[in-house]
Amino acid sequence: MPHRIIFSDIDGTLLNAERELSELTISEIKRVKDTMPVVLISSRMPSAMTHLQQQLGITDQPLICYNGGLILVNQQSVHSIFIAPEVIEALHQFNNQQKFHISLYHNDDWYVPELDFWANREAQNTKVSPVVKDTQEVIRLWKKKNIGAHKIMCMGDEKEIDLAFDFLQKNYGSTLHLYRSKPTYIEIAHKSISKRTAIETLLDTHFKISLDDAVAFGDNYNDVEMIAAVGTGVAVANAKEETIAVANTVTASGKEDGVALYIKNNIK
Repeated sequence: MPHRIIFSDIDGTLLNAERELSELTISEIKRVKDTMPVVLISSRMPSAMTHLQQQLGITDQPLICYNGGLILVNQQSVHSIFIAPEVIEALHQFNNQQKFHISLYHNDDWYVPELDFWANREAQNTKVSPVVKDTQEVIRLWKKKNIGAHKIMCMGDEKEIDLAFDFLQKNYGSTLHLYRSKPTYIEIAHKSISKRTAIETLLDTHFKISLDDAVAFGDNYNDVEMIAAVGTGVAVANAKEETIAVANTVTASGKEDGVALYIKNNIK
């Protein structure tokens, strides 16, 4: 299949062991960016991605954030699907003794009830600082604005996260997508979105490029549909077995410049 557009996941895929962009990754993407679009696609919020765009010289390209819950073109939202505040309220009440951390995200807003271990670690990983605001206050604000969460992140001890997962699966399994990126994490998004649906939306409405002409890089469970759907799905060597199983090819690991090496060897 021809390569006319590149989509790349970030964490576990594009970044090196220091969670940074390597010099080879920067140089290879800069080499091809003027002949084909390079689009970042992640569960991250916009401001946790734009500094990477700047390093890669692709700030003119769209962003797919929150695993497809938010698509930005020219820094403006063109597609937005979020979780209703009533669901957040039910989760907050379930967590009435605050046994686990709840982060709430909408567009470029990230709210945490306190700057605890989990908030500080996530801030260090993403290079974005959250706003401390009581969860109930966020819920009231969002109800007033008629908006909700593009993503909810629950973080905590594995036993508490297990209980939270069971609560959400039992009560909202038909409307929420629950993703255990780690035993101590749950990433929560609206059931209707995925990286695949976001790519299809962007290709149809903005680029007018066929899905068959797209190449996508990924590593984790939330990349499986995307990798399987595009013309050339590339898994990094550290990817989950399920991701590797649907990929057309496997490149080196994310920490060993797998994306950059594939581009160098296959895109002239």
